[in-house]
Amino acid sequence: MPSYRVTLAVGMLRPGTDPSTVLPTAATAARERTTVEACEISVVRGQARVTVRFLADGDQDATSIARRVRATVTSLAEVDSPVLHRRYGPRWHRVRAFSPSY
Repeated sequence: MPSYRVTLAVGMLRPGTDPSTVLPTAATAARERTTVEACEISVVRGQARVTVRFLADGDQDATSIARRVRATVTSLAEVDSPVLHRRYGPRWHRVRAFSPSY
């Protein structure tokens, strides 16, 4: 089963959102549908980013899971620049078909 990762730039938190809940909530959204391999928060060029790595049967399934993660995080914070990648060997390649519905 291929490995995928969805990365979301996270902006302002919604009122009442505890910052420490964003990452576990994102991982739980994916975990309800598949196996989550890893999750992390990083800062890239001064912007917080949430990454959830998971397994999926193919691009269509991965896209559905990535959209679910994005929708869940959007309920907690502003989200920008969602990107989905699939792992081929040691490298990650962008899934071009991924276009989140807003």
